[in-house]
Amino acid sequence: MRVGVLIDGDRSEGELRSLHSWLTQEPAVRRSAELAFRERSSEPGSMGGVLDVLELVTGNGWSAASFVLAVAAWRQTRPRAPQVTIRRGDVEVSICNGSEDELAGALALLEGVGGAGPNGGPDGGDGPRQ
Repeated sequence: MRVGVLIDGDRSEGELRSLHSWLTQEPAVRRSAELAFRERSSEPGSMGGVLDVLELVTGNGWSAASFVLAVAAWRQTRPRAPQVTIRRGDVEVSICNGSEDELAGALALLEGVGGAGPNGGPDGGDGPRQ
């Protein structure tokens, strides 16, 4: 399964790097997901790309609950908790205030409830895109 994580705001690149570091320290995520940054195309005349998405490609043993809890815990460590958007295929869910409803929606998205199965659909697990 391929999952994209986006962070809103003017400091999104730094926040993505912080979240990446947090997730690489989470044993359940580290064991079952490959993390990679994806850049959007740079504007003409700029000095390179801008980090846009933290992408996870999950394998066997994936624990969506562990991932959602890790993201929620990371948000709580931020001085101003950013909005985090989790995208799977064409469906996305945002975590704005960390409510139980938001976390349940993120978990449902990642577990494929009401959408493509965990290994099927448009976000198939063929490795990270560069």
